[in-house]
Amino acid sequence: MPKSIINNIELYYETAGQGETVVFIHGLGSSTRDWELQIPAFSKHYQTVTFDLRGHGQSQKPLGPYSMSLFAKDTAELIKSLNVGSVHVIGISLGGMIAFQLAVDYPELIKKLVIVNSAPEVVVKTLKDRWNVFLRFAIVRLLGMRKMGEVLSKRLFPKDEHENLRQTFVEHWAENDVRAYLDTLRAIVGWSVTDKIHNIKTPTLIVAADGDYTPVATKEAYLSKLENGKLIVIEDSRHALPVEKPDEFNQKVLEFLKY
Repeated sequence: MPKSIINNIELYYETAGQGETVVFIHGLGSSTRDWELQIPAFSKHYQTVTFDLRGHGQSQKPLGPYSMSLFAKDTAELIKSLNVGSVHVIGISLGGMIAFQLAVDYPELIKKLVIVNSAPEVVVKTLKDRWNVFLRFAIVRLLGMRKMGEVLSKRLFPKDEHENLRQTFVEHWAENDVRAYLDTLRAIVGWSVTDKIHNIKTPTLIVAADGDYTPVATKEAYLSKLENGKLIVIEDSRHALPVEKPDEFNQKVLEFLKY
């Protein structure tokens, strides 16, 4: 699969299918593999593009600082390099944040926007917020990426039947570069485009898991600021929704893109 020099770094990406282009943006500490259960379904109808963010997967991992604007610019330059005009964008978690930043900075590149278990800001407001951020940095620095993966896997995939998903998640997470991961985490904390999302005119689908880290009410609050937004909630699911409930997720999003 190809690598290209995009925004002065080497980005790894994969394409499949034909038709209008759908660009998928993965979450923190992940890679194109976030979307393995989506590509077979979506590539029947669209050209799909998945890529590894800077600092992730098989893409280059330059020294920071990183920023959400930088991730959005990487994504925009990749889209432009494809020579396909505007595209549909689907982002989960960190990928959803980047998608929001992309919609603010480069609205002309987006036909439709899908935000999965994400938000237009990560602002530390409470002692609990501060503690959660501290824990994430501390676990990675002191105990390493595999331990962080083990901690997260139990929250993402708590059921007995999720055992294989937990094991796969931990193995993938352990591959992360610690320095690049922390540089990315620093880019997330304190970021916000909440005061700008009212300018987003693009049709936007917010996909929420009822068991996500943040409650559905949080998504409803920012949905009210979007001119052309819609919210769907998938029950009995958690943060890694596209992996946990791929069939339902794929059906709902394909329906949104079609009409």
